[in-house]
Order: sequence, then C-alpha cells, then structure tokens
Amino acid sequence: MPADRFNMQRFRLNILALVASFGFGLSSPAIAQNSAAAYRAAVERNFTQWVGQLRGEAESRGIRPETFERAMKGVKLNWKLPDLAPPELGEGQPARPQAEKKDRQKQQAEFDRPARYFPPKGLKWVTRLGRENLARWKDTLGAIEKKYGVEPQIVLAIWGRETAYGRAKLPHNALRALATLAFMGRRQEQFREELLIALGILQEGHVTREGMRSSWAGAMGHTQFLPSDFRNYAVDFNGDGRRDIWGTIPDALASTANFLKQKGWQTGKTWGYEVRLPKGFDCTLEGLDNARTIGEWVELGVTRTFGRKFLGKRLAEKTHLVAPAGTLGPAFLVLENFEVFRAYNKADLYALYVGHLADRIRFGGSFEGGWSRVQSFRRDEMKRLQSAVAEAGHDVGKIDGLIGSKTRSAIGKWQKALGHKVTCYPPRSLLKFAANVRN
Repeated sequence: MPADRFNMQRFRLNILALVASFGFGLSSPAIAQNSAAAYRAAVERNFTQWVGQLRGEAESRGIRPETFERAMKGVKLNWKLPDLAPPELGEGQPARPQAEKKDRQKQQAEFDRPARYFPPKGLKWVTRLGRENLARWKDTLGAIEKKYGVEPQIVLAIWGRETAYGRAKLPHNALRALATLAFMGRRQEQFREELLIALGILQEGHVTREGMRSSWAGAMGHTQFLPSDFRNYAVDFNGDGRRDIWGTIPDALASTANFLKQKGWQTGKTWGYEVRLPKGFDCTLEGLDNARTIGEWVELGVTRTFGRKFLGKRLAEKTHLVAPAGTLGPAFLVLENFEVFRAYNKADLYALYVGHLADRIRFGGSFEGGWSRVQSFRRDEMKRLQSAVAEAGHDVGKIDGLIGSKTRSAIGKWQKALGHKVTCYPPRSLLKFAANVRN
C-alpha cells in the first residue's frame, strides 16, 4: 500500500475512533445520560396514554370525570420507587438502558437480621411515647376498646410501629406512588386496583389529593392502610362525616381496631408467650404445621421465661412455635391473635414487634432470651438457598427470599440430614455449600 494511501486510511480510522469515543464531543457518560433521558421520556409518553385508558375504567366504576382530572392531572412517574420493572419499548423506540434493567430486589440492602428489628434504645423510646399517648388518648382508646374489643396497648403498638405515633412523615403522594406501581411495578394488577379504589376515596371527600400521603407502596395515614383496607375497615369515629386516617387520630386508631376485630381478634387473650426451649430441643418443630396445645409443649420441656408458669386454664390452648433466629435467639409460643397481627403485616418479626411493644407499654420489661449474631443474606441469595433446600426435598413454602418459619424449619431438617449443626437459621457457609451441590 502506498504511503499516502496508508496514512489516509490510518487517518480515517483515527477519526472513527474519536467519533466512537467521544460521540462528536460527548463523553460516554453523557451519551448514556442522553440515552436514559430519551428512554424515560418515551416511557412517560406511554404513561400518559395509559392514564387516558385508565380514565374509561375509572368512569365505568363510578369515578366522575372531574374527580379523575383533579386526581391525575400532572401526575408523573416516580422513578425512585423500589420494586419497579420499567418496560421494554417497541421497535424504533429508545432501548431500555442497562441501569433500568437491574433487578431492584437484588439491589435492596441486606434485609435486617432479627435482632435489628428490636433495638433496645428504640424500644425504650417507642414504649415511653406509647405510654404518653395512652394517657393522652385514654378516653378515646377506652371508647374504642368498648366498641371493638381491642385493648388500647394493642392499637398503640401498631400506631407506634407504623409511623412512630404520627412522627414519621409520609414521603409520597399516594396517587403518584400507586400510579407508578400500577404502570411499571412488579405487581401491576394489584396496584391498578388500589389506584382505582384510591380515586373513590378522593371522590368521597375523606381527604384531599395533597393530603393523601403514603409510603412508597401506597400505605396511607397514621396506621398505614392500603386503599383496599381503607375501603373495608376505615371508620368515622368522631362523627364528622369523613374517615380521615391522615389527620384525625380517633379515626385512625378506631379503624385499626376495626381491622383487627374483623380479622378475628380475641378480646382478653394474649398474642403469645416468650418461652425457654430445653437443651437439644428440635427446632424444626416451628410453624403452624406443628401446632400443639400448651400442655403438649410443656410435656416436651418448654417453659415460660422469668420463672412464670402457664395458667392451668391455658394448657388446652392451641399454639405454635416461632423462633425468628432459630436456636440463635428468643423463642415464642403464639396464639390466634398473633395471626391477626400477621393479617396486618405477614412478617413474623412485625407480629412479634407489635405484640412485644404492647406488652412493654402495659407491663414493661424486655425479652429474657438474647440474640446471637447471625449472618445476613440478600434476598436473591436467600431465594437461591430456598431453591436448593426445596430440591433436597424439604418444604420451604414460597420461594420469596424471606426467612419465614417454613424456611427455617426446612433449613433445620436439611442441616440435620447433612450432619451439620442444626440451628434452623442458615450460616452463609450453607449458601456456599448449596451452590457447590447444585453445580
């Protein structure tokens, strides 16, 4: 090749390299930023069309055009919410950037170890505030208990757990959050229904658009009702014609008590007992599938903490064992009211927190059993471990990345079958072992 032609070819290649590297003066991050902006703009246009289609469904369900316009005018997607699944666009549309493709569940912070759910200083603080609110709202709580049969400490414990007695500010407009999740969340059908119900709440005049504050998932007001819970359980306790769970505390507390009553709350009965397990106790007996009477648990060597005794009249009551950290933390025998707490929030730790806080407000005191340090898992890691345990023939329940009672029991059975130390709570070494087995 002649020198001049060689140099010209090299010059052209250099120009192409510069173009590829700098995008006619733009850096690679700038190109990516422009690409992401174009993608989001296209998705926002699709969202606007989606809102227009939603209007027809809303009107078919009795939502007036002016209500829909007032509620949805100017609503934009909230790209910062968790649990999103941004859509792939059609041919000729901007491609979904790699950053939008990441599994947001995998990006979540490590879910809390059980002990972190019960911080001593935090519990003291929320207990003190609970007692202050017990005195402040004594008459209201008494009237609520008389009508719904739910003790004041129980209602206060839920209020304290959900919004720290109203001190926690709700960061989201419920309509925007619900619309975002209905359009591009992982549970679109669920949130579409919640959004339509929320429009009805607005139309009925219980709250203004601006006042409809919620969590990122659309849980609203002092005690965090989803719109469907509001529709089914919210009450107008002060008689002003509105069910105002945002600004009227009697309405919020009475609505919570009504929820618990409708879910089967048993007046005058406890939620459960902290217990001591004997040395060598089989921790795989945890869970509803292994329910026994208190008397039967006593025969297995289970006793109450702090030297207390089970009353004779309680020995025939059916209970099941909950040990959120397996053998590495406190254990509890829980009754039907515990399951009512789980109707409010299905997590065992939530139900234990609320029950324990209610007891502290009423009686004081902490758990007798201590929490040993356990290792953390991301949710996607726990899903992989659950899958391995299930493949080994043990029932983990739903493979959801959460260490529930079925998963803990199944892990204990697998540990036993493998000849490992049985704790019914996984060390990270078990995840590595599972990966080697599956490979």
